[in-house]
Amino acid sequence: MVKVLISDKMSPRAAEVFRDRGVEVDEKPGLSAEGLAEIIDQYDGLAIRSATTVTAEILAAANGRLKVIGRAGIGVDNIDQEAATAQGVCVMNTPFGNSITTAEHAISMMMALARQIPAADRSTHAGKWEKNRFMGVELYGKVLGVIGCGNIGAIVCDRAIGLKMRVVAYDPFLSEDRARDLGVERVELDALLARADFITLHTPLNDATKGIINKASITKMKAGVRIVNCARGGLIVEADLRAAIDAGHVAGAAVDVFSSEPAKENALFGSEAVVATPHLGAATTEAQVNVAVQVAEQMSDYLLTGAISNALNMASVSAEEAPRLRPYFTLARELGSFAGQLTQTALKAVHIEFQGHVAGLNTRPLTAIVLEGLLRPLIDNVNMINAPVVAKERGIEVRETRDEGTGNYQTMIRVTVTTETQSRDVAGTLFADSRPRIVQVKGINLEAELAPHMLYITNDDKPGLIGALGTLLGDSGVNVATFHLGRARPGGDAIALIGIDQAIDDGVLTAVRALPHVAQAQALNF
Repeated sequence: MVKVLISDKMSPRAAEVFRDRGVEVDEKPGLSAEGLAEIIDQYDGLAIRSATTVTAEILAAANGRLKVIGRAGIGVDNIDQEAATAQGVCVMNTPFGNSITTAEHAISMMMALARQIPAADRSTHAGKWEKNRFMGVELYGKVLGVIGCGNIGAIVCDRAIGLKMRVVAYDPFLSEDRARDLGVERVELDALLARADFITLHTPLNDATKGIINKASITKMKAGVRIVNCARGGLIVEADLRAAIDAGHVAGAAVDVFSSEPAKENALFGSEAVVATPHLGAATTEAQVNVAVQVAEQMSDYLLTGAISNALNMASVSAEEAPRLRPYFTLARELGSFAGQLTQTALKAVHIEFQGHVAGLNTRPLTAIVLEGLLRPLIDNVNMINAPVVAKERGIEVRETRDEGTGNYQTMIRVTVTTETQSRDVAGTLFADSRPRIVQVKGINLEAELAPHMLYITNDDKPGLIGALGTLLGDSGVNVATFHLGRARPGGDAIALIGIDQAIDDGVLTAVRALPHVAQAQALNF
């Protein structure tokens, strides 16, 4: 039975969803890193929030059993994604479950900052009634600069436009059409910094965005700017922001996330111009239920049906796509494995052609599965998640082409492998029963359903080979299940694909290779 561990505090709805789907689940929040490492090899899936840190050591301790990590939330910087990919573990997040909640928090923080509400609240509770001290600014007509215009940033833009703010946005992936749909002006970062009265951050934390708000970028901002960060703590160099606030260049900041959390000490603390909250962006009842349900549904779908949603290290496959793609998964893996088992020298390039019906489907996961099948005979611990990375690391060029026109078959996948010494191609299709068939090898037509054990032979098309081969296999106690033949032309190159009931030993294989007219003989296992 598929088994999942929930290692952080999460809405009980997550465990309910897992159990309703037939997935066994354990809830063990608060585990130490050592405690998690001791038991992780008992689970197929790990559901976490922000408290659990999934390190390379924990992933290694899973001993190959762990298949998926689901983050109930957006940020995944507490997961070693590179190590997860190397181990073939799918990493998922839930980018939509708390988008509204986080966007609303950013708007709330901006309002609190504009009207100095936290400081005024403390003063009033203290009985001071300092009405003239807390002079705020309106949001109406102000320019809001949105850095990062994904799910949350787009919602912030919508809410800000509703407040009659003018919105400018910087995001390298924001198209003009999308900006027009959102009703925002797309600008470069320096232009945003120079024009914005308020700046709000909604980007992931990566090498390109780390410390994007720093001394240099702050000097490009207009005097009196106010900055909001409800995204990731490392986006701001906090000491630089504090210095700019103390100098009066920045009027204030509203910060929900910090470079080190839980933040017990921080350069921004102690300034009345800073509104600070303890990472509350996703802290609403609705959001907690949403992300818990979403992560449980996504992980269950992946473990039970192969559907892939919101994966960060592999191509997504929707629940609707999964049934249509599943027969192609088998075909893609068999084609890759066929080519991989016949590869004797270093791989240089792989060309995967999708023709006919399959070309209109989601082919990205099929390419990954071809690579998995191709590399597995050559490299240990390869699966569809890490196969593209393994290929890239080894300098293997991977090319994919699609042609929705049909030829001899309504649907076909062709894999062409180039090594240091030769190029070889193998093509396959699905028949009406949705079972894969090999239909061409090295340009030679034949139709063969692959069996667990097969013998692949290339030979000269001369009389006598079939009889001699049958006699040899019979004398060796090898029972032939299927026999498929193809040839380029009479008397030319020929191919035999023979299904056998058991694996053959090296002695039998050597004897087959010694038969007259045999150019190559290889045992294949599927």
